[in-house]
Amino acid sequence: MAEHQRQRSLSTAGETLYLVLGVEKVATPDDIKRSYRKLALKFHPDKNPENPEAADKFKEINNAHAILNDPTKRNIYDKYGSLGLYVAEQFGEENVNTYFVLSSWWAKALFVFCGLGQEQAFYVSPEDLEAQLQSDEREAGGDPIMLQPSATETTQLTGDGHHSYHTDTGFN
Repeated sequence: MAEHQRQRSLSTAGETLYLVLGVEKVATPDDIKRSYRKLALKFHPDKNPENPEAADKFKEINNAHAILNDPTKRNIYDKYGSLGLYVAEQFGEENVNTYFVLSSWWAKALFVFCGLGQEQAFYVSPEDLEAQLQSDEREAGGDPIMLQPSATETTQLTGDGHHSYHTDTGFN
């Protein structure tokens, strides 16, 4: 039976759950609760043991109530439809707005525009980098400077008002 069932597409309209419960989009939480209780009693599987469609309808009613009863999920559903609920499930409720902003046409255009003026990054293998460093050292004609500060060395800002530093090595 599941193979023959058509998979629902994700909508951005956000109206289907309201139709399932038979309420308007501006319905209050009390209206939603009242409609849910009425429909849940009508389609409960225990009251309709011979009707398998009633069990499916009951699941659909429960799902609609669970979403529309939660203020955060209802807000997401109202703004972005079932696609918004799917995104919230995948990335978290707090990231839904960010997802839709970043997937908008103008954000994509901005990314493309900002990426055009930059140089292309290239890969340098560690072996090539090491060879280049050794070549530069040979051309400089001397040993590389390898001086590390000692534990007794301190650096202080000079007190004459200039922005320069004085290093006391302790060898005075």
